[in-house]
Amino acid sequence: MPELHIEPLAEPLWPLLNKFYRRHDSSMKALKGGRLWVARDGEIVAGLCLTPVVGGQWLTGVFVDPAYRGQGLAARVIGAAVAGVEGTVWLLCHPDLEGLYRRMGFTQDTLLPQSLSERLVRYKRNKPMIAMGLITKGKVDLG
Repeated sequence: MPELHIEPLAEPLWPLLNKFYRRHDSSMKALKGGRLWVARDGEIVAGLCLTPVVGGQWLTGVFVDPAYRGQGLAARVIGAAVAGVEGTVWLLCHPDLEGLYRRMGFTQDTLLPQSLSERLVRYKRNKPMIAMGLITKGKVDLG
C-alpha cells in the first residue's frame, strides 16, 4: 500500500469530505459536532466521523474509495481516529459489515446510550442494521 497520510480534517475543509462521499454516490455526510478523519493519497481516499455521545463516541461515515479497499485502510483510519479516545466507540452498520468490524475488535455485545439505541430502532425500520461497540482505553491497535 502506498504511504498515505491519515489525519484529522480541519473544520474549514469539511466540505471536502462531503464532496468525497458524493463523488462515490454515498449518502454519508460529515456530522456537525464531530471530528473528521481522512486518509489522503494526494486527495481524500477514505474518511470517517467521530461524534461525542454519552459514554464515548459514535463512529459514522466510514468509507474507503473502492480502489483502496481490501488493504486494511479502514482499520488504519479508525485506529488513528480512536487512538486517543477513552470509553466506548459505537457504530451502526449493515450486518454484512460485521466481520470487518469484528476483526477490528468491535462486538455486538455492547450497551448503547439511549440516543443511539433510539436511532438504531429508527434505522431498522428501513434497512437491516446492527450495533457494535469497541471499548477503548486511549490506545488502540486495530491493524
